[in-house]
Amino acid sequence: MKLLARFVFWITGWKIAGGWPAGVRKAVLIAIPHTSNWDLLYARAAFYIMDIPVKFTIKKEIMVGPLGWLIKALGGIAIDRKRLPGKRKQTYTEAMVQMLNEREELVIMVTPEGTRSYAPRWKSGFYHIAQGAGVPVVIGFLDYKKKLAGIGPLIQPDGRMEEQIEEMKAFGRSVTGKYPDQGIR
Repeated sequence: MKLLARFVFWITGWKIAGGWPAGVRKAVLIAIPHTSNWDLLYARAAFYIMDIPVKFTIKKEIMVGPLGWLIKALGGIAIDRKRLPGKRKQTYTEAMVQMLNEREELVIMVTPEGTRSYAPRWKSGFYHIAQGAGVPVVIGFLDYKKKLAGIGPLIQPDGRMEEQIEEMKAFGRSVTGKYPDQGIR
């Protein structure tokens, strides 16, 4: 996959910027800005090139048969929102915190906008996941104008959610999505 990723970057003229923070074995990786279906191709290729074992979550019901095998090969991991003993079903946030807590190494990729369209307000689940698991948020980015894919700042959630999300958005405004009018403002 790494060779295929290098070929994709070579043929399209994309380059890598930055690298994974030293010593970070578990994190929530936010991929910004998310404005196109092409984002997954370039982001996934970049992470293969940088040797970042990124995973993304998907409902366990979808992870069956050939489609499930393909999704798993690309880094998909099934979310099982099992019932808590005598209680309700787990939320996605709770299930992802549990996944991070149970593993020695895990990098979960999330798109905070939750859509490829312009989203004035980000979903905050990624922040709650990172804070709940005691792991940093690492910013992954795609800059279509410069044809750069890479890793930006690392932010350790400290409870100042709105302020820290604004810091992340400020970084996101410095890069250009495939469809800039749908990106971070």
